[in-house]
Amino acid sequence: MLIFIDVQTTGLEVKDKIISMGLVAVEDEQITTMFELVNEGKKVPSIASSINHITTEMLKNKVNLKDSETYKFLLKHNRASSIIIGHNVKFDLSMLQNAGFSFLGEVIDTLRVTKHLVPECEMFSLQFLRYELKLYKKEEKSLDAYNALDNAKVVKNLYEYLKEMDTKRDFTKLSFQKVLLEKFEFGKYSGRYIEEISMCDRGYLEWMLSYVVDLDEDLRYSIEYHLGSIL
Repeated sequence: MLIFIDVQTTGLEVKDKIISMGLVAVEDEQITTMFELVNEGKKVPSIASSINHITTEMLKNKVNLKDSETYKFLLKHNRASSIIIGHNVKFDLSMLQNAGFSFLGEVIDTLRVTKHLVPECEMFSLQFLRYELKLYKKEEKSLDAYNALDNAKVVKNLYEYLKEMDTKRDFTKLSFQKVLLEKFEFGKYSGRYIEEISMCDRGYLEWMLSYVVDLDEDLRYSIEYHLGSIL
């Protein structure tokens, strides 16, 4: 079974909680879609609401994660033969693990696979790729970027696009192989080559390595490479 997943949370820290989960499961041409809001007893801060459009009031009277039908579905299909697929899926799985769920099957990260196969993209966010790769043309109706189920559907479309693009590569292996990035996606050097900045502003890159705690691991790897830390 292929399980395309997206979770939305109260934040990005270990103490934060899942507040919604959407999935699209595919097995033998049978497709199952599920979505639920869940209440883990944590207030949704305004900064999170501004991203996922979910408020504390919307979670009133909702069941907790482990009592939700979506979570029970994951438990039922938590087996070695299942594959979970998500965009930056390590985050989704880490939040599920914090809630007591440890996945037994294989994992595919469409974020990292896209970085490997389509390195020329200016950005790699799910919604950017949705338009850059024209994935929206496969949508039967317009999808909501703030809805976990709709995001899972975009992940499915992205996965299918990547599989058509390269049928021979092992996506499970690519999902755990670091990517040597060419350009910055954000910040004052957005769009410029990392190699160029390593020569004209080495101090800035050294600062990023030392002080940006949540630095993307591929960006960290790429900066270290261009600074000469990796031979």
